[in-house]
Amino acid sequence: MKTIKLAVIGAGARGFLSYMPYVQRFPREAEVVAVAEPNDERRTRIADALNLTSEQLYSTWEELLSQPKLCDALLICTQDQMHYEPTIAALRKGYHVLLEKPMSNSPMECVEMEKVAREEGRLLSICHVSRYTPFWQKMKQLITDGLIGNVMSIQHNENVGYLHHAHSFVRGNWRNDTLSSPMILAKSCHDMDLIRWIVDADCTRISSFGSLGHFRIENAPAGSADRCTDGCEVEHACPYSALRFYMQDIKSNPFAALIADPPTEANRMKAIMEGPYGKCVYRTDNNVVDHQTVNMEFENGATVIFSMCGFTRDMNRIVQVMGTKGEIRGDLLSGRIDLFEFSSGTQSVIQTPIGESGHQGGDDGIMRQFLSDLRNGRFIDTLTSAEASLESHLMAFAAEESRLRNGDVVDMKLFRQSFSSTTLHSTPQLAHES
Repeated sequence: MKTIKLAVIGAGARGFLSYMPYVQRFPREAEVVAVAEPNDERRTRIADALNLTSEQLYSTWEELLSQPKLCDALLICTQDQMHYEPTIAALRKGYHVLLEKPMSNSPMECVEMEKVAREEGRLLSICHVSRYTPFWQKMKQLITDGLIGNVMSIQHNENVGYLHHAHSFVRGNWRNDTLSSPMILAKSCHDMDLIRWIVDADCTRISSFGSLGHFRIENAPAGSADRCTDGCEVEHACPYSALRFYMQDIKSNPFAALIADPPTEANRMKAIMEGPYGKCVYRTDNNVVDHQTVNMEFENGATVIFSMCGFTRDMNRIVQVMGTKGEIRGDLLSGRIDLFEFSSGTQSVIQTPIGESGHQGGDDGIMRQFLSDLRNGRFIDTLTSAEASLESHLMAFAAEESRLRNGDVVDMKLFRQSFSSTTLHSTPQLAHES
């Protein structure tokens, strides 16, 4: 078996915590030969974990990519707005790329990345890790095998979880779309991708509604303060208390480990007192929605309702797929799929395994597939290729455009054409139905 040589750009939660465990467990499959990471603590952490020398470490991606070609492929795991430039540079230099989702917060940059990967003959795979989980793989297989006939309608709910939402989308890196991406892209591009994959047809029309309804200054309770540590009178009863949430043991609360490097109690308390994670959830600079729905129609006649909400007890995805011959109901968190076939009246309960890695096994799954694709020279028509991901990204961009225009219906054919006929960084004329 050929050992694939990799370099990592961005050694944070995704680049290090999600994907490096696979490299550590399967050293014959992959070897990391270089890392670019501006944060000293994170750079030292990944160097120690992978036994890298100082000559293999870089502070910026520009330094790494200025070297002669070092390896087979790059893992680019920077923040949303920092994907385009290193990806284009890597593809032009001859690297294959595994790129963290979303591709970019700019539709034109997404279009350009897919185009360059195709021109260069390089594999650009997007980290839509959900496709690689046993749950969604089984769901897709049941539909492909025709057990419920033609898909007519889907209801898909994304339960973000009230604490996850507060951590990532109120206090965290994805709280403001000028710093990252709109919620439908930053969080729910997974769901747009899954929906497009399951329906297996192009989206023709899309509309969306949603808002930042709760985490606003006018909803701050009486007696609250700018920070949980500023003598807040309601901190003890607030479900979003940073002190109670982030000072939990990091083994029982993985979010607590993400606010400081290293996540010692002293460092976490300092982060709470000085950084964004200690801010009152009603007094941050967040602007992304806390609930949103998207309505979709596909060219094969299927209709889909997607709902994302930050006010749920768990982090889960619940789906109901209704076909001409049967129905499937699925619960990702439990791994349970309930299949009902109309003709026989048979109900089957399928229990899919829960993977040990992140995203119900999806993080390991995408690493395994990416490395396999490289070894076997599969650079096109892969499971989460840039070409496949581009379509679902454009669906997300169209949904956000609709939401900002009071739910106007977006014609997806005209929407796609508007980007194919423009140059990078220009603003296309979007087409809507009245």
